[in-house]
Amino acid sequence: MNSQWKPRTKAVHSGTRRSQYNEVSEAVFLTQGFVYESAEQAEARFQSLGDDEFIYARYGNPTVRMFEDRISALLGYEDCFACTSGMAAVSGALTALLKAGDHVVAARALFGSCLYVLEDILARFGVEITLVDGTDNTAWDAALRSDTRLVFFESISNPTLEVVDMCHVVKAAHAVGALVVVDDAMATPVYSYAQKCGADIAIISTTKHVDGQGRLLGGAICGSRELVRGPIETYMKHTGGAMNPFTAWTHLKALETIDLRVRAQSDAALEIARALSDHPKLNAVRYPSHPGHPQHELAMSHSTSAGTVLALEVKGGKAACFKFLNALEIITISNNFADAKSIATHPATTTHQRLPQEQKDVLGISEGLVRLSVGLEDVSDIIADLRQALDMAG
Repeated sequence: MNSQWKPRTKAVHSGTRRSQYNEVSEAVFLTQGFVYESAEQAEARFQSLGDDEFIYARYGNPTVRMFEDRISALLGYEDCFACTSGMAAVSGALTALLKAGDHVVAARALFGSCLYVLEDILARFGVEITLVDGTDNTAWDAALRSDTRLVFFESISNPTLEVVDMCHVVKAAHAVGALVVVDDAMATPVYSYAQKCGADIAIISTTKHVDGQGRLLGGAICGSRELVRGPIETYMKHTGGAMNPFTAWTHLKALETIDLRVRAQSDAALEIARALSDHPKLNAVRYPSHPGHPQHELAMSHSTSAGTVLALEVKGGKAACFKFLNALEIITISNNFADAKSIATHPATTTHQRLPQEQKDVLGISEGLVRLSVGLEDVSDIIADLRQALDMAG
């Protein structure tokens, strides 16, 4: 790979490996194992694997390796381990890097499954968890200790779109010797700034913007080669969290268009935020790229866009919100985001329903909150659909 390539070029060409047939489209190696020319070669591979040597799909596969090289190049990291899902990546990275007695500082505004991994699984095995307001730099500074092993947060929180001052948190965490692990799903691989801010690990759910078309689950753990091919690969290959080659191949093809798709969706998200910012049926429109967001300046200091998702606060609570959702014609009701189709989600009753009410209140997950994932439909049609549905909200 040419290090001077721009991101869009990296997303098309990085990590390409061709077979003896010199195919144009990347080959998909649908095999779980590999044949050795001799017993001596088999022994040698089990002792030490070269970059293009493979022994078992759980340990590595040529198609998966192409995807790992391509996504790590796009995010600006040395290496990557591709996983079965975004949550496999989160749980795998955290478990691989932590042990009993370690201290973790995490933002309180996390996806429900991430909170479960921290508070229910890791805490059960002796990891101490401290949750802080991720938007408060002084809270991070106060919570970090000399025995803090790891810091974890979402670059942009799901679903309330809070923005963490990543560069500040990274600097503070590194000052006490802690690793920084970022859930980068909402920032998107196109607008990711984790590596620029110095985060040690960036995790993405490739289900989202990479696939971006509602087909396959996947995840990726990007970081230094030392971390990725050390504790993370060791843990993941023994516990079975590796991505399958067909998913990797589909992701490779999707990466060819990710820059075009995400930029179009993000531009549309900003246009929607502008169109609805003063709508009488809404208490608020939350989108960090819009000047009305309380952390707009911070968000724009990180990147040129806050991605493809915004949040709407519908007046009238759950009843009015459900009327709004049920009146949508183009936008579908589902619990995914970053799809080619626009999707509306009611977090309080779906993705974050397991959280206690007091925790929802602290995080701002009200009964009127809707997470809107902007798709690739014509933005004027999306806006018209939102307006007619809001008219039905009561």
